[in-house]
Amino acid sequence: MAIPRAFKVEFGEMFPLGCYMVGEVEQVKDFEASTPGKPVWARDKDTGEFVWQVTVLDCDPDARDKTLKVKVTSPVQPVPPAPMPGLPFIPVEFDGLTVTPWQNGQRIAYSVRAREMRAPRATAGAPSARTAAAGKQDAA
Repeated sequence: MAIPRAFKVEFGEMFPLGCYMVGEVEQVKDFEASTPGKPVWARDKDTGEFVWQVTVLDCDPDARDKTLKVKVTSPVQPVPPAPMPGLPFIPVEFDGLTVTPWQNGQRIAYSVRAREMRAPRATAGAPSARTAAAGKQDAA
């Protein structure tokens, strides 16, 4: 039996209350191949595409890590969704999420990767970020 290196996970499993992009989309450097005057950009081992990094804020108040970095593989820089009025951060969702565990000293850490970043889809019964922002403005 072959054990996969990366485990597939659905967005709703990883971020049941959604997530927000904080900061910018940044290209990831290949630190082993780069030199002080000549950066080399990291490429995905499976696809050969560039690796980009997005810092997100997990909306789950019980999340162990409040912010984490999601690496997105793409031949060009991913474009974040348009900001929503009344929100300090940009709500995002990811398609093709995988989690890769690795050993970091005495603990197990994990790397999160995605194939695509996009605007959240509205789901029946769940308040959208736009609805939440409108409610916040009404309460003020």
